[in-house]
Formats: sequence, C-alpha cells, structure tokens
Amino acid sequence: MLFIVGLGLGSPDDITLRGLNALKTCSRIFLETYTSLMTELDLDDGTSGKLHLAKTLNLDESSIVLADRTMMEQTCERDILSHAFENNIAILVVGDPFAATTHHDMILRAREKGIKVEVIHNASILTAVGATGLQLYRFGETVSLCFWTDTWKPTSAFEKVMKNFEAGLHTLCLLDIKVKEQTVENMMRGNKIFEPPRFMTAHEAASQICESIEILNESEENACDLTPSSICVAVARLGSKDQIIKCCSLADMCNADVGRPLHSLIIPANLHELEQEYLYFFKAQIK
Repeated sequence: MLFIVGLGLGSPDDITLRGLNALKTCSRIFLETYTSLMTELDLDDGTSGKLHLAKTLNLDESSIVLADRTMMEQTCERDILSHAFENNIAILVVGDPFAATTHHDMILRAREKGIKVEVIHNASILTAVGATGLQLYRFGETVSLCFWTDTWKPTSAFEKVMKNFEAGLHTLCLLDIKVKEQTVENMMRGNKIFEPPRFMTAHEAASQICESIEILNESEENACDLTPSSICVAVARLGSKDQIIKCCSLADMCNADVGRPLHSLIIPANLHELEQEYLYFFKAQIK
C-alpha cells in the first residue's frame, strides 16, 4: 500500500488521527519537499527513525534531473514506488496531497504498477486563505511566482493575476522556494554542493508585481487597472500559532516585514462589504 498523507499547514501535530495510524503500519516514510516545506517535523510514536526526504533529485545521479520534470518523476518512481511492492510506505505532503499535480502523477504511476493507493486529506493553503476574510468562491486561478534574475523576468504569472483582477476575482499567489539548488558551475563539474535554501517573501512578490505593472504599462496603450496603490494581503506561516496576516497597498508591501517563511500573497479584486470589514482587522487601508 502507498499512503499519501497530508500534514496540514501549521505543524506535524496537525496530522489527522487516521494519518498517524497509517504511518504506524509503514516500513518507510518519505517527506516530500518539492512542493512545500514544514519547518518543524518531529513525529513521535516510533516513526521518526524511518523518515527519509523525497528530494527533487537522487544525490547519486546527475543533478541535471532537477531541471527535467520527467526525469525527476522517474527518480521518484525508482526510489519510492519500488518500496511499495512488499511493504506499506507513506509520502508525507505539507498541506493536502491534491493541492499539487505532482501527486496526481505519482498516484497514476502507482496504480499502473498494481500498487494500492490511499490518500488521507488535510488542510491546504487553498482553503486556509479564508482566514483573511476573503470569500473562497471569489478566488480565480491560483498562480505561482518564481524568482526573477537579472536577465530573466517572465510576466506570464502576472498576466493571470490581471485576468482574474479584470474578472472581479481574487488571486492567491504561491511564492517560489529553492531547496538544494546548485550553481551552473557546480552542476557542470558534478559537485554535490548546494546553495542555501531561498524562500520568496511577500515583499519580494509585491515588488515583482509592481515591476510587472510598469512593464505592462510600457507595452500597452491602456494603463493597467491594478496599480501600486491597490491593496494586497500577505499571509505568513498560515495555520501556525505565529501566523501573520497583513493588508496594505502593493507599494507599502514592498517594504513590509511579515517574518520568517513561508509566505503567500493575495491580490484582491473588488471587495464585498463583509470582506472589507474583515480586512480592517488586519489594518487594511481601503478607500
């Protein structure tokens, strides 16, 4: 049996009783670190000694697999699914297992091999953002913001933000995480040397969106309806005891500090009066 178990958002204590009971039957447990991270992981009841990290690459193989999604999936199949033929194994996923399409693919490949799969759900950022007071049914397509470089500044994600905004829909922006990244030099030399982890912050995301607005205004005849004075909502460590929700203008968010990772950013469209009232709890500046 392959169990795919959601851990929830705040801490390992948020695992469900059903999930914990499933882990007790497993010979190996993998923590998936590709789609999200949990800063604290200390499962008791005899499970901690069986914990292995499901990395985006096999450290015994070329690190080039990090840039090739298909090869990364094949690596996961060799290292993870192979254990499920004779034993129960589990993959731990921060949030809910179906919040990322990566796990749909894993399930399909397990079923193709005749491996039984059981999914155990938990809380997800996709629903927990309701803590901001923004109504979930008024959200449009979720977007992922990636780190820009000096020579690569894609605006495709921002175009989706604008599509939602113009349709009167809020946008949840999931922010980039970089774990076990390598420099080009180390990749070419085959050195197993990794860069320190990087987590995009809410103020970096707001700065990227403000710059995207400038780029769009330079290339379009009509000015962008979203401006640096438009409001946004930052959520940090949502679901944990020290979660922070901050609402202000995009311009102000560029200099805001909401503490340690993980962060997400929400770009609201037109607000219902109840949403406005709720956002005032977070010192919203709404006209």
